[in-house]
Amino acid sequence: MKLRRTPLALAAVCAVVVGSAVPVLAKSDGATITSGSARFEVLSPTLIRMEYAADRRFEDRPTFNAVNRGLSEHSFSKAEENGSLVIRTGKLTLRYRLHSGPFSQENLRVDLVAGTQPVTARPAWDLVGSCDYGKLCEAETQRNTNGAVIADEHRGFTGRGYVAGLTRRNATIGWTARKVPAGRHSVQVRYANAVASGEPQTMTVTAGETTTQIVLPPTGGWANRAVARTTVELPAGASAMSVKCTEPGRCGVDIDSVAVTPVDATYPEPADPAHTAANLGGWRRSLDEADGPRALYEGLLSRDGWYLLNDSETGLARPDGGVDPRPKRTGDYQDGYFFGYGHDYRQGLRDLRELTGPAMLLPRWTFGNWYSRYFAHSDADYRDQIVPGFRANKVPLDALVVDTDFKAPNKWNGWDWDPKYFPDPKGFFDWAHREGIRVSLNIHPSIATSDPRYAEVRAELGRDLRTGICNLAEECRVFDLSDPAESAAYFNLHRKFEEQGVDVWWPDSCCDGSMARGEGISPDSVLNAQYAKRADSQGKRGFSWNRSGSGFGGYGLTPIYPAGPWADHRYTVDTSMDTTSTWELLSFASYYTVRRGNIGMPYESHDIGAHNFPENGNKLPEDLYARWVQFGTFQPLLRLHSNHGVRLPWDYADEARDSATKFLQLREALVPYTYSLARQAHDTGLPMTRGMYLNYPAFEEAYRFDRQYLYGDDVLVAPVVSPGMSGVSTDVWFPPGTWIDYFTGKRYSGPGVKTVTTDLSTMPVLLRGGSILPTRTDYVDHSGQRPLDQVTLDVATGGFGSFSLYEDAGDGNAYREGEFAQTEMRYTERMGTGTLTIMPRTGSFPGMTPQRTWTVNFRDVAAPRSVSVAGAGTPFTYDNATRTLTVKAQAPNDVQTTVVITPR
Repeated sequence: MKLRRTPLALAAVCAVVVGSAVPVLAKSDGATITSGSARFEVLSPTLIRMEYAADRRFEDRPTFNAVNRGLSEHSFSKAEENGSLVIRTGKLTLRYRLHSGPFSQENLRVDLVAGTQPVTARPAWDLVGSCDYGKLCEAETQRNTNGAVIADEHRGFTGRGYVAGLTRRNATIGWTARKVPAGRHSVQVRYANAVASGEPQTMTVTAGETTTQIVLPPTGGWANRAVARTTVELPAGASAMSVKCTEPGRCGVDIDSVAVTPVDATYPEPADPAHTAANLGGWRRSLDEADGPRALYEGLLSRDGWYLLNDSETGLARPDGGVDPRPKRTGDYQDGYFFGYGHDYRQGLRDLRELTGPAMLLPRWTFGNWYSRYFAHSDADYRDQIVPGFRANKVPLDALVVDTDFKAPNKWNGWDWDPKYFPDPKGFFDWAHREGIRVSLNIHPSIATSDPRYAEVRAELGRDLRTGICNLAEECRVFDLSDPAESAAYFNLHRKFEEQGVDVWWPDSCCDGSMARGEGISPDSVLNAQYAKRADSQGKRGFSWNRSGSGFGGYGLTPIYPAGPWADHRYTVDTSMDTTSTWELLSFASYYTVRRGNIGMPYESHDIGAHNFPENGNKLPEDLYARWVQFGTFQPLLRLHSNHGVRLPWDYADEARDSATKFLQLREALVPYTYSLARQAHDTGLPMTRGMYLNYPAFEEAYRFDRQYLYGDDVLVAPVVSPGMSGVSTDVWFPPGTWIDYFTGKRYSGPGVKTVTTDLSTMPVLLRGGSILPTRTDYVDHSGQRPLDQVTLDVATGGFGSFSLYEDAGDGNAYREGEFAQTEMRYTERMGTGTLTIMPRTGSFPGMTPQRTWTVNFRDVAAPRSVSVAGAGTPFTYDNATRTLTVKAQAPNDVQTTVVITPR
């Protein structure tokens, strides 16, 4: 059957018989197939919704994650074969044993092909904080509260980490044991105990209404795991379980996993370790305090070609943007999305984008340079020193971030300006905007009782807020941001700053003692969505920049919420936050950005230079600083930031200063390209920084060289993550084809691994043969200084390629109504002659330039006899050292005409 689905309706079709199969005994409405309590929706050839409702009350309303179940036209067939419902889409085959109850690894399988390998997927349906009887339950996916944190420093764990932090009072691992038979059972714990005292540690186990203890003897090392057990009596069905320290302040142990089993059963093995190992990684809430690699939760993409997004507990989306709880159920309920993309990872990300909605398109200015510092800067500092320093040193600047010290009466959560630092806030914003600079303010969602503006909150609510614990010594009050009245009172505190001119808020962590409760979604998601929607309602491109995926002060991997971060790309720029600057962390940062793309998050904002310096200095080593700036140049956002440390080029000696200046200038020049990548991310779900496996899934090196990536499809970036001022070697894997060094012009051929040697003036950045890289020709102080009327195109010879240059007003939401333009360009080679064709611009928006001067650098070519532009000869220059031919149109070209440039 072939269907065209829309978000509003499903086409009606007739049942079909495949081969000699008997027609399936199921109701079908378009792409929806219902068989008893099971329902399947074929959303695309690689995406199937699977829903089980014992009460047969199926859910058609969107969830916070799944906002669109009407995807593209596709074909599929259905039949009954040997007692199973069989659905074939051409990309996968799903088999569910009819009338066999809730989905499980025993009654449901999906067959597909990953590359050349046939794969049989048997997805597990454990919910966050619940686990079936007799199965291993990874501690990091349970309900970890009151300071229980997930870590990964000690080896030997299964899954993605283990739970630590259990020395804190009431720190608890909680879960629901399901499908438990009545009687006596073992509660088993897999752990490591290498506390300095060498003593056993005693934990309290609560099982239903029963409390007992379990003793964890020493294991002889943190990498050594052991199993301890205790016996409990449980009724049939589901029982609430928890493990916590019996004596607060002790229990410095790692809990890897837990299980409820028959009394004499051996400890269960992980359900599907091969599938876990195949996952390419996805996310954690932040990298706070990280000085090197950290464990990640799973992402969508897996080398075995499939992923189950379990949406069973995610709240239902209301038209007004709120979230309602799932209805109460009288029996089992499951709701999930099976992604079966094989090795077409790009299709998997497109399916995710279609299901969860597009990533927001950030304003153009966000892709320039940001300056941020956790330091008590004043208005005078910015006006008289910092911004003049950028201008004098020819370093572009688009955004300033004013960190928390601007606030009064309290520097953490005050709700007014400190006049000592900002005597005229409106004047400060007006000055910054005249300079073409956008301003972000740091905010913490709480308020001190002594703050004069607390009277406004109390008057608006007619009552006090509850007392909370915040990052300050005095009493503070906290908000429930899921309460409409308290949320309104909270955001009304922002109005004064918004009227003065703030451009975007930095809600620094969720939630500083406040609450942002959502039905099945994380506090971060609640807070970030509220900030984004508020700005959107003001006519801005609303976005928040913050941590994502969790909340309530938990960093890293803890805690996990049922919905995960799968929809956060609609509202936020994820930030890795307060990292520690080391070479190991710099190396991991590129890996981390790529993995965030595996959950549909195209934007990542690292502290460029990192937040902290491990030796408590305020200045990085010269080479480390320069390499951080190089890395940021080819990231979605470049935000210089530190914890009181210096991060400006002119704070460093000559080589590092010159390198940072050069790359910050290049970053601004790249805005046309980077902005086009952002539009691609919005339209397709592809991240801006792309793992090599997205384009080259059949090559083992695409997975092994996981610190290099593609910036778009055609620019290969391999950040330098080793110390040294010169002669630094970086091993780079080159995919098939021709690759040309952007800085030196050297040609490489792939596939193969080559060593690229650099000093601080260069890094490995390679252009794929046939690619076209647009940059701004003229220097500008900020991205909005002049229209984009001068563009340089670097064309890498040795292949075929194309690019679409995207433009719009740069801010505001008129692009949603079609106010944007695109210029298609392509490069071809035939019989040794290359031709660049620049097509007429299509589309329009207010303020677009009517003419454009093109400068074209043909990279790695022999000196031509002549060059023609639109059939007429034109002057050119040629650099023998880099084999670069440069052609410049003699006059501005009407953007509505075709420009053809051919060297001969």
